[in-house]
Amino acid sequence: MLVTIVLWAYSWIVMKQVLAYAGPFDFAALRYLLGAAVLFAALLLSGRSLRPPPLGPTILIGLCQTAAFQGLEQWALLDGGAGHVALLAYTMPFWAVLLAWLMLGDRPTPRHWLGLALAAAGLLCIIEPWHAMGSVPSTTLAITGGVAWAAGTVLTKRLFQRHAPDVLSLTAWQMLVGGVALGLIALVVPQRPIVWNLAFIGGLAYSAVLASAAAWWLWSIVLQRLSTTVASVASLGVPVLSVLLAWLVLHERPSPLELVGIAFVLLGLLAVSGVQLRRR
Repeated sequence: MLVTIVLWAYSWIVMKQVLAYAGPFDFAALRYLLGAAVLFAALLLSGRSLRPPPLGPTILIGLCQTAAFQGLEQWALLDGGAGHVALLAYTMPFWAVLLAWLMLGDRPTPRHWLGLALAAAGLLCIIEPWHAMGSVPSTTLAITGGVAWAAGTVLTKRLFQRHAPDVLSLTAWQMLVGGVALGLIALVVPQRPIVWNLAFIGGLAYSAVLASAAAWWLWSIVLQRLSTTVASVASLGVPVLSVLLAWLVLHERPSPLELVGIAFVLLGLLAVSGVQLRRR
């Protein structure tokens, strides 16, 4: 989970930067098709079967978790800042908890509700919705992407519970489905021509190999081993780390209220994960 958080936190900066060289759907399609190619190569090298998991659920996961989530977030970045779009995308845990309750019967405990409340308060302090948050379309796209990711998360958990597919195989096949869907969208939506330079190639390589292939595979392992509520709320470490990275790398000093929000999110993560102080 920690490695996933680090990889995804930096990827939001990369996703914003590459829009200077390519359209949102062209980049998203290339990112996930290349990421899928890396995962299928890993399947071959490890001697695993290329047979897909149950196809219907896998297609739904790919359309929600890869195509809809990534396409909508990349589109939102055209008019919105990377930080705010990332924060709005990470309303995902709150949608995921509700969907897991409805679809999986995964009823949150009082400790989970406490953690969600603390995390929600922290997220509000970081986003500061009472200030300008960019265009309404960008905000709507980012939140809708978070809902799509939540649906993909719950569908993935349900597939693990019912069929126990190979994690690497599921990640590869759902990413291929999402990448093909994004490629079809890219063919029909007018976009700027791709500028193939070192900056774009470097951003594409990071996004495809690390932020897509490696991170989504790790995320599937997390979903396999943890409850939907714990995994989803733990992902809130990504926007927190994004704010801190922007402070260290881009010298974007967080406001006092943002620091308070980070503290609340961290308290929420501790509550949900069940970390307790014990006396001997």
